[in-house]
Amino acid sequence: MKRLYKSLFLLFVIAAICAQPSFAQSKGKLPAKKASAHKPVQKKVTAVIPGDVTKLVNTGEKLVEISTDYGIMIAKLYDSTPVYRDNFIKLVQDRFYDSLLFHRVINQFMIQGGDPLSKNAEDGQPLGNGSAPGDRIPADFKPYFFHKKGVLAAARDNNPERASSNCQFYIVQGKPVSEQELDKVYNERVKPANPSFVYNKTQKEIYNRIGGTPFLDQSYTVFGEVISGLDIIDKIAGAPKDASDRPLQNVRMKIRVLN
Repeated sequence: MKRLYKSLFLLFVIAAICAQPSFAQSKGKLPAKKASAHKPVQKKVTAVIPGDVTKLVNTGEKLVEISTDYGIMIAKLYDSTPVYRDNFIKLVQDRFYDSLLFHRVINQFMIQGGDPLSKNAEDGQPLGNGSAPGDRIPADFKPYFFHKKGVLAAARDNNPERASSNCQFYIVQGKPVSEQELDKVYNERVKPANPSFVYNKTQKEIYNRIGGTPFLDQSYTVFGEVISGLDIIDKIAGAPKDASDRPLQNVRMKIRVLN
């Protein structure tokens, strides 16, 4: 009889064990984890800046990103022209330039923008006379700044003081200049504008190698330069345009400060 009870007890234990689901079966039925009350930590996104420009973001020189329909340019603003630098930064931070046009483009010369009247301009409307609130900015010519390709400079009208627009600017495209051509331009245009100015060896080499527009030297204030995206200047300068040099297809800009 005791053997029978032991046998029945053993069968009961085995049956109880077999009735339990296996680990593989049970883990699929585990209750879902309760959602955390904390929001996921979002990674900080850093702007993608081409080339070696990232090395300059934490330097003292101010960098701006100029986004266009043809691509992105990165420009640095010179500390040696602080009034122009600070004025430009303020306009950028106020989003003054957002959606304005490059309204005048001339291949092998330059691309010009910053006229506030261009934002809502109709097709074919002449542009170039708009300005930001305030006065012109006094000229600030430096002997070490010249109109090489990529230079950022202030547009102006024909006022005798050669003071600049407080918002319109141009970016030089230009073309390679031989030493003989540079000498001719210097004697005819540059020296009369500033008799004390003389091109140094480096400036002559750069004009010959990458090009520019030397006939503007010492007559228009240079306050920065494009350090990434020179090919974007070429694309915009070569865009189809009308008789007023306005692109047939609007080329809009958006500018932001990077550091």
